[in-house]
Amino acid sequence: MSAAMLIEVGPDEADQRLDRWFRRRFPHVAQGRIEKMCRKGDIRVDGGRVKASSHVTPGQTVRIPPLGEEDKRPAPLPTSVSRADAEMIQSCVIYKDAHIIVLNKPAGLPCQGGSKQVRHIDGMAEALTFGEIDKPRLVHRLDKDTSGVLIMARTQRVASALTAAFRHRETRKIYWAAVAGVPHPKMGTIKYGLIKAPGHGAQGEAEKMLCIHPRDVDTTEGAKRATTDYATLSALGSRTAWMALVPITGRTHQLRAHMAEMGHPIIGDGKYGGSGQENLGDGWGAQLGGEISRKLHLHSRSLTLKHPVTGAMLTITAPLPPHMQRTWDTFGWHPNDVLADPFEGLR
Repeated sequence: MSAAMLIEVGPDEADQRLDRWFRRRFPHVAQGRIEKMCRKGDIRVDGGRVKASSHVTPGQTVRIPPLGEEDKRPAPLPTSVSRADAEMIQSCVIYKDAHIIVLNKPAGLPCQGGSKQVRHIDGMAEALTFGEIDKPRLVHRLDKDTSGVLIMARTQRVASALTAAFRHRETRKIYWAAVAGVPHPKMGTIKYGLIKAPGHGAQGEAEKMLCIHPRDVDTTEGAKRATTDYATLSALGSRTAWMALVPITGRTHQLRAHMAEMGHPIIGDGKYGGSGQENLGDGWGAQLGGEISRKLHLHSRSLTLKHPVTGAMLTITAPLPPHMQRTWDTFGWHPNDVLADPFEGLR
């Protein structure tokens, strides 16, 4: 661009920082150069000098100075994220708009760093800016070995709104799992409270939850109430079942601990359903033999929420991870054969 130009802020560009607005229009221009142009007065809003952090509103006119050839080079990949990791995490994106990014989180990849965890979603978030200035923020978490829908906020304002929605239980999460045996009844609610087991690691690396009978929760120090709805979608004889699980509360390891307490641990769950666990009813422990037992079979299948900006209801669905898809293929289970929400009409 060899001459200055004037651009009017559009009606769909409300409540944005000037630098973010500029980067959306000209993603090749570095943040440092935008700030410098603001300091020099080269970038102006309605003829007045502004800071990069100033907010623009629809109808305002932004002066764009001539942009040299040096600003037209593609932005490099973030230096703190390897090219392989950047490409991997970008391939996990299943939904994206100006306000949120949703990933299908791979099993085995933790959301945040911790003891001996140096490779995690939060650390790769710089590769998910897609031309924005700030990296997206985590607003909830999934266990390291749990796959599926994971939502991130692209601004602090949206992060606050989503955090509040999760806290006030205004979202609906449906998980799919393969469990040992077939629960009876085939649909119900689990209300065991949860408490951290003594002796877990200082950094939470050996954290494990114990179930407390509902009548004892209020008199047990440190115990918290927890509620899970469950429905059996299909079964392979009495050996294993395909379950839909809805965590009404969001406690640590809630679904894993609740299913194990029922005597039907999630397949591949060495923490809560090892091969030596004695199961009630027709449970068989968390080991079915061979490759099937090597990874946790718990997947965050869908998330329904009110969009924090548009107000539209949004349901995002994540395909099964490869190890669970192989199990589903082996057992002849097909996602299209079941209801997206088997609890619809019961709520």
